[in-house]
Amino acid sequence: MRPIREILDAQSVAVIGASRDPEKPGAQLLRVLKKVGYRGQVAGVNPQGGEVFETPLYRSLEEVPFAVDLAVLHIPPRFIPAVLQECVRKGVKGVVISAEGFAETGAEGAKYQEEVKNILRSSGMRGFGHNTLGLVNTATGLTTSYYAGPRMLRPGPIGFAAQSGIFVGALLRYLSSFEGFQLSKGLGLGNKVDVNESDALSYLMEDEQTQIIGMYLEDVKDGRRFLETAKQAVARKPVLLIKGGRTREGAKATASHTASMAMEDTVFEGAVRQAGVLRLTGIDDFVRSLKGFLNMPLPRGGRLAFVTYSGAQAIMSIDAATEQGLQVASLEESTRERIARVIATVSKINNPVDIFPDWLAHGFEKTTTEILGSLLKDKGVDGVVFISFANSGPEIYQPMADMLREERTKPVFFSILGAKKDIDVCQNFLEEYRIPCFDFPEMAVRVFAQMRKYAVIKERYEEGGVR
Repeated sequence: MRPIREILDAQSVAVIGASRDPEKPGAQLLRVLKKVGYRGQVAGVNPQGGEVFETPLYRSLEEVPFAVDLAVLHIPPRFIPAVLQECVRKGVKGVVISAEGFAETGAEGAKYQEEVKNILRSSGMRGFGHNTLGLVNTATGLTTSYYAGPRMLRPGPIGFAAQSGIFVGALLRYLSSFEGFQLSKGLGLGNKVDVNESDALSYLMEDEQTQIIGMYLEDVKDGRRFLETAKQAVARKPVLLIKGGRTREGAKATASHTASMAMEDTVFEGAVRQAGVLRLTGIDDFVRSLKGFLNMPLPRGGRLAFVTYSGAQAIMSIDAATEQGLQVASLEESTRERIARVIATVSKINNPVDIFPDWLAHGFEKTTTEILGSLLKDKGVDGVVFISFANSGPEIYQPMADMLREERTKPVFFSILGAKKDIDVCQNFLEEYRIPCFDFPEMAVRVFAQMRKYAVIKERYEEGGVR
């Protein structure tokens, strides 16, 4: 079988089943490829010929006047086996099968699926899907998703693979709407008639553009292979996994969604934990974790310092840290002496450091930079959670943002509470400086815990010589 790298690096695309109706998915994909600036050759295939969006529609794949690396199939399941044979004759390297209606629908669909599988296996041609929007490669501008846009194709470090149809397209569009969340590659696995989660993970592990890997899975085809691949991947870069079908009801829905076999979730949980994969609960957890991993260094230990204007929020954060197996850092004497320059109340210079009301005497900027600077220097502090209020203007955070631009030796997270319009302004300001901001400090604690967990895993693999 061909390496899937050849398909992701496709220099030419044919959209089979591209309609002359500009509103249909195949035609929309031709429009998207033009709009996002894909640099390869593009053609549509439609038995009636013609053109759409200034792209020619050939009556058959054989008529396409150039070699085709990748074919995207927007046709019903009953036509797909014959079209795959045409692809084999044309020398196509890989196909994306967008249609649904195979084994998950019954015996007839299962027959088509078996034919597809046999053709792919005997020819060496790779298949993504069925039931998927397919692929994104931001390095070349390639996409097979008619849901994509230029913003989604901005190159970045996040590689993502999903066992779903439209989900990968919707999720990647969502991620790309955030600043700093640019993608490297997106792989829609769909129902995994050929390319599966282990293939995708192996590819993203080797991809130099990808710095962090995200996955959404509902089942695993080959558990042993996946875990071996996961161990190799985790030794190089973080792997963040969302697993659907955790409950009995979710597993039942999985079976009807992708014709997947349910697997015992506790067994899966133990196996991926042993491999070092970080399992997350959902999309919100995934997005928050990305903020930490992409923007801050891994912590060297599990000792957290808290700076707060609210005792209640600090206490709840300390509870969260303790539940995650983290420690409340003991501050060095020199740190407390430096903090005492701006915090006169003796009980408030320990961890957590409480800035209210003392900051009124010296001003917010001087007080906070003095405290943050001292915590960054303290060897007994591995990370900082800064709990603050939402000011009507974000300028008060400029000195701390400048400090973190110069010195980012340990993870620092912010949590801001107040009026929503002020929160949005302050969060946007801080995140422009790549400083992660969270709605509540307990969220920051959990992200720090994930980062610390991965740091320990990575150290273990490095000591063991895993590569």
